[in-house]
Amino acid sequence: MKSLILGTAALALTASIAMADTVRLGTEGAYPPYNFLNDDGQVDGFERELGDELCKRAELDCEWVTNDWDSIIPNLLSGNYDTIIAGMSITAERKEVVNFTTGYTRPSPSAYAAMSADVDVNSAVVAAQASTIQAAHVASTGATLVEFPTPDETVAAVKAGEVDAVMADKDFLIPIVGETEMEFVADDVLLGDGIGMAFRKSDDELRGKFDVAIESMKADGSLNALLEKWEIEGQF
Repeated sequence: MKSLILGTAALALTASIAMADTVRLGTEGAYPPYNFLNDDGQVDGFERELGDELCKRAELDCEWVTNDWDSIIPNLLSGNYDTIIAGMSITAERKEVVNFTTGYTRPSPSAYAAMSADVDVNSAVVAAQASTIQAAHVASTGATLVEFPTPDETVAAVKAGEVDAVMADKDFLIPIVGETEMEFVADDVLLGDGIGMAFRKSDDELRGKFDVAIESMKADGSLNALLEKWEIEGQF
């Protein structure tokens, strides 16, 4: 789950367009199984299915917008879309700038993966996607942090021997470890307070609609079913 370093709070706008006819859902489109682009170039994954179902329950017309991770909050604040649904962890730092729905996952583990089981992650060179919870965690240890713009680049750096290990959401790493010679090393780490949708602080009415929809999916079991389908930990 991801955590953005917020140096851009001054970009926040007071104008709100959240209750427009079409609600624009902002996502990264590059972080499976949460969100990715399929062969047709369309947003796919757990959050695509989740977002579509939430919009249906909230009786909202929605469309999907993709945005690079490093500017995903600034572009929300600038009005380029109305909410973020992009594997974003709920953190105290973010709450200073945006408001979150209730979480649609519980905190799920972050993990280290490497080409060798002998790697000491507390003294190694470790890759993480820039501006994430994992990058902040690695920086707080004795390891040397190397940041990359995308999660795929962090994995490529391990395979190429440029770094000793990568730290990322375990849900993201599981299929990679299963299909390559990489292996999990060290203990899993729980970071953040689960994943939620982020909104401008002026858009509480819209946020409330999604809160109700999320809680209804928890109550009828459909949210857990969706998490199980996409093999994501953090079920309720």
